[in-house]
Amino acid sequence: MKYRFYTCDVFTDTRFGGNPLAVFPEANGLSDQQMQQIAREFNYSESTFVFPPEMGHTRKVRIFTPTMEIPFAGHPNIGTAFTLTTIGALGPFTSSHTVTFEEKAGLVTIAIDKKNGHIRCELTAPQQISLGKTISAEFMASVISLKPDDIITRVHPPQVASVGLPFLIAELKDRNVLAQAAIKMERLDALISEEIVPDIHLYIRSNDDFDIRARMFAPLDNAVEDPATGSANCALVGLISHLNESEDGHFTWRIAQGVEMGRPSVLDARTEKQAGQVTSIWIGGTSVMVSEGTMEVNT
Repeated sequence: MKYRFYTCDVFTDTRFGGNPLAVFPEANGLSDQQMQQIAREFNYSESTFVFPPEMGHTRKVRIFTPTMEIPFAGHPNIGTAFTLTTIGALGPFTSSHTVTFEEKAGLVTIAIDKKNGHIRCELTAPQQISLGKTISAEFMASVISLKPDDIITRVHPPQVASVGLPFLIAELKDRNVLAQAAIKMERLDALISEEIVPDIHLYIRSNDDFDIRARMFAPLDNAVEDPATGSANCALVGLISHLNESEDGHFTWRIAQGVEMGRPSVLDARTEKQAGQVTSIWIGGTSVMVSEGTMEVNT
């Protein structure tokens, strides 16, 4: 049986930038094994498979890396909403609408509008920020091929944070250090032995056109480096907002990622805080369509 697919680049307005995604808008009939095989065939950081809703919302969406299914991720949601809108699968699109995807992590709401001729999507994180274990700067440095004093711990030590998918987050001191970071594969076992997720999100506070510059490594998910990671950046801004001394407020960040690997991406993040609690986290950006085709799958 033939299944139609589309590929798009997410968190960019330039083709061959951002983070590529494969979307199967009508995935009924595909088994778990077949979806995993297809994701491995594309070998993108994620591929998505769209089904009719089970709880009355817009669609059910399942997300696969080349090695496993995951409960939530940012760029697959942004790219799926963009693709379904672009191909007319969600009905006529004039200027704006909102969709809700049913996923393993919960409900993901995405606002879609048109800005400067580009379709822009912004998702609301499906879960509130949750914090996990911390590690020392020395331990972190040994994993990412840096020196302990390259890691800033004034605001937080290297810390696990999640809004549906966990990441180990560390702040580095400058852009040169960020560019030098490289995963030592032999040290990942040490993280795993401490029950710490080996998906690593590194960032600096920037003072140029961006507020934050970031890199994300997930070598055990077949993504040595990811060019744009919505879920990681949601966790990052959620962590920063949680630690902010303000009891209330609305905070925004413009984030650059993927620059070091030649796929520059732009992510716009924002949070809301009330009575000392981070109540909402959003991340958004534009996408561009790249290709469409059909895949023959034995069913």
